[in-house]
Amino acid sequence: MQKRTNEILARLDEAYGREYRCYLNHENAWQLLIAVIMSAQCTDARVNIVTKDLFQKYDTLEKFADADVAELEQDIRSIGFYRNKARNIILCARKLVEEFHGEVPQSLEDLTSLPGVGRKTANVIRGNVYHEPSVVVDTHVKRISKRLGLTKEDDPVKVEYDLMEALPKDHWILYNIQIITLGRSICTARNPKCGECFLSDLCSADDKR
Repeated sequence: MQKRTNEILARLDEAYGREYRCYLNHENAWQLLIAVIMSAQCTDARVNIVTKDLFQKYDTLEKFADADVAELEQDIRSIGFYRNKARNIILCARKLVEEFHGEVPQSLEDLTSLPGVGRKTANVIRGNVYHEPSVVVDTHVKRISKRLGLTKEDDPVKVEYDLMEALPKDHWILYNIQIITLGRSICTARNPKCGECFLSDLCSADDKR
């Protein structure tokens, strides 16, 4: 099993390189945190369109903390679940200002205490801001990891723990970046291009074509 996993990782490295990159545009930790909160059930491309103007209007964390919820709802209206996200962004910003002196915390416990922040969002911050080895389980990672036989679970937290066991720490963040690229280009949710996939012979999915 480990030999097979190592081969999967070697091919991912060869195809996509080992460069760490974040698909959400940001200039600092709190901007990334807000962008990730907005990205739930929404594409990174759409979030980047919205944050281009949003981060100019609200150019400090304090401005988000003091924002009018109805106005912020309109500012992010093109994002899915914008009402709930607007409320969480304001509450999150307030807690960061009042309890964390305007700094985005590093620990999983502190991060998940923030409104709108679950394990996935917390691990994005830990990985991209603090370079803490973290496994981020999004829809691509969950779907493709199951197809590759690295997990049998559907619950994201259980998938996270399976991947922490299966993958070496130096690939925890990298795997997410590489799998997102694979999931967007080849192993799509609908009509995966199995004939083009460089992992096809290592894939255990039932619907390979």
